Amino acid sequence: MPSLSETVVRDWLEHLGFLVAQPRKYQVVARAKRPEEEPDLLGWNPLAAGPAPEPGVWNGVAMRRVRAVAVGVKGWFTERFGPSAFQDSSELLRLGAPEVRRAAARRLGTEDVVAVMCLPALPASSELRRQTLEILGRHGISGVVLFRTVLLELAAVAARRLDYDRSDALQLLRMVRASGLLRDAQPELFASRGARRRSGGRAHRTPPGTEQGGP
Repeated sequence: MPSLSETVVRDWLEHLGFLVAQPRKYQVVARAKRPEEEPDLLGWNPLAAGPAPEPGVWNGVAMRRVRAVAVGVKGWFTERFGPSAFQDSSELLRLGAPEVRRAAARRLGTEDVVAVMCLPALPASSELRRQTLEILGRHGISGVVLFRTVLLELAAVAARRLDYDRSDALQLLRMVRASGLLRDAQPELFASRGARRRSGGRAHRTPPGTEQGGP
């Protein structure tokens, strides 16, 4: 069974129009992954149009302009992914290796595949954020998608009155919205009382996709 993080990202890609495959149904242990085992998800977008987005932090609008993607899902929600995380673990960067992208391209029947990494968060510091994106870019990873963006955009399409029995992720978002924890698809779930007092009782809202464009 795929992890919840992979399921959420897969539902998001399908919402954007991608045909999604999970190339590996097993966990790789006690050895390095082969190139074809590295991506968590592969996506093909038959309706891709427009120029390719610039490398950086992407949202759904940017992803819709990409034809083929190899996606790495890093659902480690206990830390921000800064330069030290990638310097300490070179395995995190293998997604963008030429042999990995070539294997993904063969699987998708295309000549070129864009490597995209889905991360919980980047550093708050603009300089560390810039350094992180530079490291990823040097290792062939063109796009970074934050889970916040994925959840915001999925929440925007999760209707309260529909029963998403084929998608646990959308079903959960529907339940959360129906419970009043989401307002207008903005997941300010558990806003502090102090923040509500400072905003006059209204939780601060961030429009979907504001992460696009990098630091």
